[in-house]
Amino acid sequence: MRWLKRAMVLVGITAWLAACAPEVGSPRWCEAMREKPRGDWTANEALEFARSCVL
Repeated sequence: MRWLKRAMVLVGITAWLAACAPEVGSPRWCEAMREKPRGDWTANEALEFARSCVL
C-alpha cells in the first residue's frame, strides 16, 4: 500500500511538471528554443520555430 502512494505521488508530480512546459509556438516557447542549442532541435521544432518565431 505504501508503494502505491509513492507511485501515485510520482505520477502526479510528473504530470504537473509536464503541464509546465510552454505551448509550442508561444513567446515562452520561442525564448526557450533560442536558449536551446541548435544541434538539439528536432526537425519539427525547427519547422515550428521558423513558422512561429521567425516569420
